[in-house]
Amino acid sequence: MNEQVTSIIHRFLTIAASSNGLGIKLIRVAILIIFVWIGGVKYYHYEADGIVPFVANSPFMNFFYDKQAPEYKEYKNAEGAYVVKNRKWHEANGTYTFAFGLGALICTIGILVFLGIFFPRIGIVGDLLAIIMTIGTLSFLITTPEVWVPNLGSGEFGFPLLSGAGRLVIKDTAILAGAVVLLSDSAQRILKQLKYKDHETI
Repeated sequence: MNEQVTSIIHRFLTIAASSNGLGIKLIRVAILIIFVWIGGVKYYHYEADGIVPFVANSPFMNFFYDKQAPEYKEYKNAEGAYVVKNRKWHEANGTYTFAFGLGALICTIGILVFLGIFFPRIGIVGDLLAIIMTIGTLSFLITTPEVWVPNLGSGEFGFPLLSGAGRLVIKDTAILAGAVVLLSDSAQRILKQLKYKDHETI
Protein backbone atom coordinates (compact mmCIF):
# COMPACT_ATOMS: atom_id res chain seq x y z
CA MET A 1 0.00 0.00 0.00
CA ASN A 2 1.63 3.23 -1.12
CA GLU A 3 1.79 6.42 0.92
CA GLN A 4 -0.90 8.20 -1.11
CA VAL A 5 -3.47 5.43 -0.52
CA THR A 6 -2.51 5.29 3.15
CA SER A 7 -2.97 9.05 3.42
CA ILE A 8 -6.44 8.87 1.82
CA ILE A 9 -7.49 6.07 4.16
CA HIS A 10 -6.15 7.95 7.18
CA ARG A 11 -8.00 11.11 6.11
CA PHE A 12 -11.25 9.14 5.66
CA LEU A 13 -10.89 7.50 9.07
CA THR A 14 -10.19 10.87 10.69
CA ILE A 15 -13.35 12.36 9.17
CA ALA A 16 -15.39 9.28 10.10
CA ALA A 17 -14.09 9.36 13.67
CA SER A 18 -15.21 12.97 14.06
CA SER A 19 -18.73 12.37 12.72
CA ASN A 20 -20.20 11.11 16.00
CA GLY A 21 -21.84 14.43 16.85
CA LEU A 22 -23.40 14.72 13.41
CA GLY A 23 -24.60 11.12 13.60
CA ILE A 24 -26.36 11.73 16.91
CA LYS A 25 -28.11 14.81 15.50
CA LEU A 26 -29.18 12.81 12.43
CA ILE A 27 -30.65 10.10 14.68
CA ARG A 28 -32.72 12.79 16.42
CA VAL A 29 -33.89 14.15 13.07
CA ALA A 30 -34.70 10.63 11.83
CA ILE A 31 -36.78 9.87 14.94
CA LEU A 32 -38.56 13.19 14.53
CA ILE A 33 -39.49 12.35 10.93
CA ILE A 34 -40.54 8.77 11.72
CA PHE A 35 -42.54 9.59 14.84
CA VAL A 36 -44.28 12.71 13.51
CA TRP A 37 -45.12 10.99 10.23
CA ILE A 38 -46.35 7.75 11.84
CA GLY A 39 -48.10 9.69 14.60
CA GLY A 40 -49.72 11.97 12.04
CA VAL A 41 -51.23 9.16 9.98
CA LYS A 42 -52.88 7.80 13.14
CA TYR A 43 -55.49 10.51 12.46
CA TYR A 44 -56.56 8.65 9.30
CA HIS A 45 -59.04 5.80 9.49
CA TYR A 46 -56.93 3.32 7.51
CA GLU A 47 -54.04 3.56 9.97
CA ALA A 48 -56.30 3.47 13.02
CA ASP A 49 -57.94 0.32 11.63
CA GLY A 50 -54.54 -1.19 10.92
CA ILE A 51 -53.25 -1.04 14.50
CA VAL A 52 -56.29 -2.83 15.96
CA PRO A 53 -54.72 -6.33 15.95
CA PHE A 54 -51.70 -5.00 17.87
CA VAL A 55 -53.74 -3.21 20.51
CA ALA A 56 -56.53 -5.78 20.85
CA ASN A 57 -54.07 -8.62 21.49
CA SER A 58 -51.81 -6.71 23.87
CA PRO A 59 -52.44 -7.41 27.57
CA PHE A 60 -50.98 -3.97 28.29
CA MET A 61 -53.15 -2.00 25.86
CA ASN A 62 -56.37 -3.88 25.04
CA PHE A 63 -58.29 -2.10 27.81
CA PHE A 64 -58.32 0.98 25.58
CA TYR A 65 -60.85 -0.77 23.33
CA ASP A 66 -64.46 -1.58 24.20
CA LYS A 67 -64.30 -4.91 22.36
CA GLN A 68 -61.57 -7.52 22.68
CA ALA A 69 -59.79 -9.99 20.40
CA PRO A 70 -60.62 -11.87 18.25
CA GLU A 71 -63.88 -10.07 17.37
CA TYR A 72 -61.97 -7.45 15.35
CA LYS A 73 -61.14 -10.06 12.70
CA GLU A 74 -64.71 -9.85 11.41
CA TYR A 75 -64.37 -6.10 10.85
CA LYS A 76 -61.02 -5.71 9.14
CA ASN A 77 -60.71 -3.12 6.40
CA ALA A 78 -58.26 -3.24 3.54
CA GLU A 79 -56.10 -0.10 3.51
CA GLY A 80 -58.09 2.65 1.85
CA ALA A 81 -61.36 0.67 1.86
CA TYR A 82 -64.60 2.06 3.28
CA VAL A 83 -67.08 -0.48 4.61
CA VAL A 84 -69.92 1.13 6.51
CA LYS A 85 -70.50 -1.77 8.93
CA ASN A 86 -66.80 -2.01 9.73
CA ARG A 87 -66.48 1.74 10.24
CA LYS A 88 -69.38 1.72 12.69
CA TRP A 89 -67.85 -1.17 14.59
CA HIS A 90 -64.55 0.68 14.93
CA GLU A 91 -66.31 3.83 16.07
CA ALA A 92 -68.11 1.85 18.78
CA ASN A 93 -64.88 0.07 19.68
CA GLY A 94 -63.02 3.31 20.41
CA THR A 95 -60.56 2.55 17.61
CA TYR A 96 -60.36 6.12 16.38
CA THR A 97 -60.37 7.83 19.77
CA PHE A 98 -57.44 5.69 20.87
CA ALA A 99 -55.57 6.24 17.59
CA PHE A 100 -55.92 10.02 17.89
CA GLY A 101 -54.47 9.96 21.42
CA LEU A 102 -51.67 7.61 20.40
CA GLY A 103 -50.86 9.78 17.40
CA ALA A 104 -50.55 12.87 19.58
CA LEU A 105 -48.28 10.98 22.01
CA ILE A 106 -46.02 9.66 19.24
CA CYS A 107 -45.71 13.12 17.65
CA THR A 108 -44.89 14.63 21.04
CA ILE A 109 -42.16 12.08 21.70
CA GLY A 110 -40.61 12.75 18.29
CA ILE A 111 -40.56 16.49 18.94
CA LEU A 112 -39.05 16.05 22.42
CA VAL A 113 -36.31 13.81 21.03
CA PHE A 114 -35.53 16.38 18.33
CA LEU A 115 -35.40 19.25 20.84
CA GLY A 116 -32.64 17.29 22.58
CA ILE A 117 -30.30 18.78 19.95
CA PHE A 118 -30.66 22.10 21.76
CA PHE A 119 -31.93 21.17 25.23
CA PRO A 120 -30.56 17.93 26.71
CA ARG A 121 -32.95 18.03 29.67
CA ILE A 122 -35.90 17.98 27.28
CA GLY A 123 -34.14 15.47 25.06
CA ILE A 124 -33.60 12.97 27.85
CA VAL A 125 -37.36 12.90 28.53
CA GLY A 126 -38.03 12.23 24.85
CA ASP A 127 -35.26 9.62 24.72
CA LEU A 128 -36.73 7.71 27.68
CA LEU A 129 -40.23 7.86 26.22
CA ALA A 130 -38.92 6.67 22.83
CA ILE A 131 -37.28 3.69 24.54
CA ILE A 132 -40.50 2.82 26.37
CA MET A 133 -42.54 3.27 23.19
CA THR A 134 -40.29 1.02 21.10
CA ILE A 135 -40.14 -1.70 23.77
CA GLY A 136 -43.94 -1.62 23.79
CA THR A 137 -44.01 -1.92 20.01
CA LEU A 138 -41.54 -4.82 20.02
CA SER A 139 -43.73 -6.65 22.55
CA PHE A 140 -46.22 -7.10 19.70
CA LEU A 141 -43.88 -9.77 18.32
CA ILE A 142 -44.99 -11.86 21.28
CA THR A 143 -48.63 -10.84 21.65
CA THR A 144 -49.90 -10.34 18.08
CA PRO A 145 -50.57 -13.45 15.94
CA GLU A 146 -50.68 -11.34 12.77
CA VAL A 147 -46.95 -10.60 12.90
CA TRP A 148 -46.22 -14.14 11.64
CA VAL A 149 -47.15 -15.64 8.28
CA PRO A 150 -50.38 -17.63 8.76
CA ASN A 151 -50.78 -21.29 7.84
CA LEU A 152 -52.61 -21.05 4.53
CA GLY A 153 -51.33 -24.26 2.99
CA SER A 154 -47.92 -23.35 1.58
CA GLY A 155 -46.07 -24.98 4.45
CA GLU A 156 -44.34 -21.68 5.14
CA PHE A 157 -45.79 -20.12 8.27
CA GLY A 158 -45.08 -19.08 11.85
CA PHE A 159 -41.76 -18.09 13.43
CA PRO A 160 -39.38 -16.86 12.06
CA LEU A 161 -41.39 -15.89 8.97
CA LEU A 162 -42.46 -12.30 9.52
CA SER A 163 -45.64 -11.06 7.86
CA GLY A 164 -46.05 -7.49 6.64
CA ALA A 165 -47.17 -6.52 10.15
CA GLY A 166 -44.14 -8.26 11.64
CA ARG A 167 -41.74 -6.52 9.30
CA LEU A 168 -43.31 -3.22 10.36
CA VAL A 169 -42.64 -4.02 14.01
CA ILE A 170 -39.09 -5.41 13.75
CA LYS A 171 -37.75 -2.06 12.49
CA ASP A 172 -38.18 -0.72 16.00
CA THR A 173 -35.06 -2.63 17.08
CA ALA A 174 -33.04 0.02 15.22
CA ILE A 175 -35.08 2.86 16.73
CA LEU A 176 -34.56 1.36 20.20
CA ALA A 177 -30.80 1.19 19.66
CA GLY A 178 -30.76 4.78 18.43
CA ALA A 179 -32.82 5.97 21.39
CA VAL A 180 -30.37 4.34 23.81
CA VAL A 181 -27.49 6.19 22.11
CA LEU A 182 -29.45 9.44 22.42
CA LEU A 183 -30.20 8.78 26.09
CA SER A 184 -26.48 8.40 26.73
CA ASP A 185 -25.77 11.60 24.79
CA SER A 186 -28.36 13.61 26.73
CA ALA A 187 -27.11 12.25 30.06
CA GLN A 188 -23.49 13.10 29.23
CA ARG A 189 -24.41 16.66 28.24
CA ILE A 190 -26.46 17.17 31.40
CA LEU A 191 -23.59 15.87 33.53
CA LYS A 192 -21.24 18.32 31.81
CA GLN A 193 -23.64 21.17 32.55
CA LEU A 194 -23.84 20.14 36.20
CA LYS A 195 -20.04 19.91 36.50
CA TYR A 196 -19.70 23.34 34.92
CA LYS A 197 -22.17 24.82 37.41
CA ASP A 198 -20.37 23.12 40.31
CA HIS A 199 -17.09 24.53 39.05
CA GLU A 200 -18.60 28.02 38.86
CA THR A 201 -19.73 27.86 42.51
CA ILE A 202 -16.27 26.91 43.80
